[in-house]
Amino acid sequence: MISISNKQRASIVGVLILVAYSMLTYSITKNITVGVITDIISGLAVIGIPILLFPIFNSDENKRLNYAYLASRFIEGILMVIGGIFILNPSLESYREIIYSDIHIYFFISGALFFYILFYRTQVIPKFISVWGIIATLMLFTITIIKLFGFDLPILQVLLLPMILNELFLAVWLMIKGFNFETIKKN
Repeated sequence: MISISNKQRASIVGVLILVAYSMLTYSITKNITVGVITDIISGLAVIGIPILLFPIFNSDENKRLNYAYLASRFIEGILMVIGGIFILNPSLESYREIIYSDIHIYFFISGALFFYILFYRTQVIPKFISVWGIIATLMLFTITIIKLFGFDLPILQVLLLPMILNELFLAVWLMIKGFNFETIKKN
């Protein structure tokens, strides 16, 4: 088994958070090769994050939530990989959009909520990042429910910014600052 330090673990998680956003490239470029590759890599990154964080989050009081987090991210990652494969077949490409807009989003939301609650509970990152993430996730959930009722207003797209900015901030934080080592030693 490969042993990595908590600083390396935090840096890798930060990089994987950024890599997970590469799935957006297909929507922007419509390049099939790039879309397949980035969806698959993004899906694998999404699966890798909870695997790397499992020992950090794993305590008696967080055990169930940690497993729920792992399961939701695993399903989310698999959906992203499937979305990438669907790009290869023009008759299936429309299903990629259905996966992302109608299925994946709920696993992303649940995974994000578990993620930030676990960070809040373990205190391995500053609380303001965890609280920001929880609020941004709840905003994303609200936006998703509003869209479910057929309201797709341009302002709703702006309300996605807190989630995106939080994840970008968290990724950079983890790469530069890492985890709060004193808190990890207590857990």
